Amino acid sequence: METEFKLNYGHPLDIKREIDEMAERRRTKQPLSQPSAGSVFKRPEGHFAGALIERCGLKGVSVGGAMVSEKHAGFIINIGGATCADVLSLMELIRKTVLAKTGVLLEPEIKVVK
Repeated sequence: METEFKLNYGHPLDIKREIDEMAERRRTKQPLSQPSAGSVFKRPEGHFAGALIERCGLKGVSVGGAMVSEKHAGFIINIGGATCADVLSLMELIRKTVLAKTGVLLEPEIKVVK
C-alpha cells in the first residue's frame, strides 16, 4: 500500500495562524471541555447531523448520564456516570426521532465493539 502527499509551501506564521483559527472555531462550536465520544453520527447526504438533531428539539435530552450537547447537537456528552448503555439508548432515541420528524436515517459514526 502506498500513500502520496502533495504539500503546498506556506510561510510558517501563516500556517500557524490558520491552525490557531481552526482550533478556535472548534473550541467555540464543539463541547471540547466535556467528555464525549466525539461526533456521533455521519453526515447524511445533503444534511448536517447536528442540525437535524437540533431541529428535532433534542439538544439537552438525556438518558442516564449521557446527554445531547447543548453546544453542538452532533455530540453526546457524559454529564456524570454515563454508561455505554446510556449512550447507545440515547443514540437510538435520536435516530428514531430524527427519522420520524425528518425522514432522514442517521448512521452512527462511532464504532460499537461488543
